[in-house]
Amino acid sequence: MDIVLVGGGHAHVHVLTNLAMRPLPGVRLTLIARDLATPYSGMLPGVIAGLYRPEQAHIDLVTLAAATGTRLIHAEADGLDRAGKRLLLAGKPSIAYDLVSIDVGIAPSLTPIEGAAEHAIAVKPIGSFLSKVDDLLARCRRADGPRRIVAIGGGAGGVELLLSLRTRLLAEAGRSGIDAGAFSFTLVTDGEILATHNAQVRGTFRRVLAARGITLREQARATEITATTVRLSSGDTLAADAVLVSTDAAAPAWFRGTGLDLDAKGFLAVGPALQSTNDPDVFAAGDCAALVASPREKAGVYAVRAGPPLADNLHRRARGAQTEPWTPQRRHLALISTGERYAVASWGAFKAEGAWLWTLKDWIDRRWMRQYQDADAIAARRTSRAG
Repeated sequence: MDIVLVGGGHAHVHVLTNLAMRPLPGVRLTLIARDLATPYSGMLPGVIAGLYRPEQAHIDLVTLAAATGTRLIHAEADGLDRAGKRLLLAGKPSIAYDLVSIDVGIAPSLTPIEGAAEHAIAVKPIGSFLSKVDDLLARCRRADGPRRIVAIGGGAGGVELLLSLRTRLLAEAGRSGIDAGAFSFTLVTDGEILATHNAQVRGTFRRVLAARGITLREQARATEITATTVRLSSGDTLAADAVLVSTDAAAPAWFRGTGLDLDAKGFLAVGPALQSTNDPDVFAAGDCAALVASPREKAGVYAVRAGPPLADNLHRRARGAQTEPWTPQRRHLALISTGERYAVASWGAFKAEGAWLWTLKDWIDRRWMRQYQDADAIAARRTSRAG
């Protein structure tokens, strides 16, 4: 039997290590990965701010596959032949599957803003975002480089991104002899900032942004981006040399040709066991999946927590057992960084802040990453289980 994992997302890295510890006779595990290093979204703001090295926030899928005994194919999926039970790959032969699980993240959705595809930097997919940030930083080091930075998107990701980028740019300006006062930063959101969080958290970040000299434009929808401006629905125009967009993203286009059930936005519709609602041999998790019975926002925490139930249900399905439902909790503790070693905690109506919360977030993130970065420990556990 062949279990094929499409994408090296947060849920799938857990599946790799979990199934390696409890292999089933006659079952082969294959990972299809477009990118050979998978970024951990929780640590990316720290990378951008200069608090982590890039390799600290990435899982090496080549090393992880070797440690878990997984067949790795470096390719990009672009279709599913469900009748023939074959995964279609871009520019490569298709491969057979008995069970397939999809965790490929999301694509940028730039079409709602005119000119965004030509002039903006899309935050999604995060796998390619850091190289875009490196390019922006290099341009900003030039005497004639970008100075007016605008971020569009007021969710936690957009807020952390701009605060982290500001920290990094001002630090590099100081080292390069560039006038830090020449930089300006603006955050644009079509609703309230951090709309899914409580009023205290929103108030805290309004204060943080103001203290950092970042202009906040709430209830302001961006309609057009040019090489030098961002136009708002109000008619206002903002001067901009670099624009980053972290608003809603889209599902991969190839989903539409699979015949699988999709939600209204084109994401793979899955039931409580993370199985497709119209094909029990297709599983999905992470941002590319939509839990139809218990919808949740697109957040990395849900992809991380989907890993254990996904691994269990793939294991159950492979041995002919009944899959079990999973209902993610409605609330989760969010630790949102301010671009420095300081964070704000948000959980329902609860809010706290402080440097100690960044320390806690750092400990949680590093602990999670060690599970998938320490190849020697993974291989040793696998060997001891086999013995």
